[in-house]
Amino acid sequence: MRTAVVVFPGSNCDHDAYHVLADVLGQPAEMVWHEEADLARFDAIVLPGGFSYGDYLRAGALARFSPAMQAVRREAEAGKLVLGICNGFQILCEAGLLPGALQQNEGLGFRCEFVHLRVESADTPFTNRCRPGDVLRLPIAHGQGNYYADEATLAELESEGRVVLRYCDERGRVTAEANPNGSLHNIAGIANRERNVFGLMPHPERSAESLLGSEDGRLVFLSMMDSVAREVARR
Repeated sequence: MRTAVVVFPGSNCDHDAYHVLADVLGQPAEMVWHEEADLARFDAIVLPGGFSYGDYLRAGALARFSPAMQAVRREAEAGKLVLGICNGFQILCEAGLLPGALQQNEGLGFRCEFVHLRVESADTPFTNRCRPGDVLRLPIAHGQGNYYADEATLAELESEGRVVLRYCDERGRVTAEANPNGSLHNIAGIANRERNVFGLMPHPERSAESLLGSEDGRLVFLSMMDSVAREVARR
């Protein structure tokens, strides 16, 4: 799985994503500056976490205009896998590749801690190594992770099974106490209709090795590898 890790001014989790792909999983990966306008040579694209453009205006609002995002849109429309982590999720929403928006956390504080997530949908290229109801332990680090969408959009996400991950407690119970940022419906990650674009606020790249306290994040990248391998075999 040849993967582009798009680097924006202010990205700070790009090396983490590259490390998991290249060093932990042994996959070809490349750090791509945000001015790159052609990503056709890649099987998958990762928009990493960080503070692109210093989160000026609002998180992801300026990064959406980078030349690379035009290429991301083209590749997404062609069916390539696009993973947006934290700031990457915010960018995908700002660019209209995913619905809704990420607002300031409830309570206005920055949250940096491990959380539990219930897998709601395992029929995506990013969660096929999981089962519905599985509980994952991943870290978060964000100030604007409060997912918001209007009622019609929320109903659509729920009815189409596009809520992929939901904040929960260690036993998988979805509660207000388990919600770290006020996200509606405890939403932690969603997919587009075609299921090839996935955005989540938690950091799977920071939980792909036991040394870091959890290997659950590795499942996201292994799922992507499986999906790309199946697509290559189909061709």
